[in-house]
Amino acid sequence: MAKSGAGQGLIVSFGEMLIDFVPTVSGLSLAEAPGFLKAPGGAPANVAIAITRLGGKAAFVGKLGDDEFGQMLAGILKENKVCTEGINFDKGARTALAFVTLRDDGEREFMFYRNPSADMLLKPEELNLNLIKSAKIFHYGSISLIVEPCRSAHMKAMEEAKKAGAFLSYDPNLRLPLWPSAEYAKEQILSIWNKADLIKVSDNELEFLTGSSKINDESAMSLWHPNLKLLLVTLGDKGCKYYAKNFKGSVPGYGVKAVDTTGAGDSFVGSLLAKIVDDLSIIQDEAKLKEVLKYACACGAITTTKKGAIPALPNHSEVLEVLKTGPK
Repeated sequence: MAKSGAGQGLIVSFGEMLIDFVPTVSGLSLAEAPGFLKAPGGAPANVAIAITRLGGKAAFVGKLGDDEFGQMLAGILKENKVCTEGINFDKGARTALAFVTLRDDGEREFMFYRNPSADMLLKPEELNLNLIKSAKIFHYGSISLIVEPCRSAHMKAMEEAKKAGAFLSYDPNLRLPLWPSAEYAKEQILSIWNKADLIKVSDNELEFLTGSSKINDESAMSLWHPNLKLLLVTLGDKGCKYYAKNFKGSVPGYGVKAVDTTGAGDSFVGSLLAKIVDDLSIIQDEAKLKEVLKYACACGAITTTKKGAIPALPNHSEVLEVLKTGPK
């Protein structure tokens, strides 16, 4: 067992991996930025690396361009001990790029280059089904639902994982600029809603999906479905709310100086999954769940203190330091 208490069951993360270009100077528009740093990212890949940083076992399933950036991203996964047997390379399409501006408060605006990018072209028949079926937890977002053939690959992977007994974890990770319309985004995100065992949404996503500006229990519970075992609403630096079958509550956040919020939600999810993969009964035990969520909130907080997602994902000893200081 890893010292961090991260589980050794396999967590398979499905979806996109791309390069975020982050301005060298925060608080400027893309046009004003004097230069950009390349930062590997893509929510499902961030989650996989968040898990392995803490000593857990993760694999990434997706498609990259057969180009320098694609090879670089596959290399970063390997360096971080993420299994890459589920990666395909596309000779005709490029690895996706995103330009991300950081406002003065560390929040982000996105501009994407995908026309189409390799991740959108993953076909159902290209899936490594043996790897997917060996997942204890299968984690995914919604960006892979936007267009075919990736949407069909997503549906097949999810179905095969579920049939093999995997626990399904869903973080919609809303990126509106990538969708043809807000209506279509909402419809597609909700089209697979009832399949997930665990769903994590941010406060902004809760507002988007419910159409209500209230971040309260009633609004959150309108997203509950009968197969759901845990619903989490992250509140940025204010921590998170949790809703299980028999209890609900909240966990406070940790005060840090936020530089870049990219990857904070992925770090939160990855650490949570790493902690529950070998004992899913934790999510039915409120005291144990609260401890895991405090740990996950600390991971999310640490990730905001550096630019880019992957370089900022914490290891166990960094989390312990933040836990010692206590919530804000």
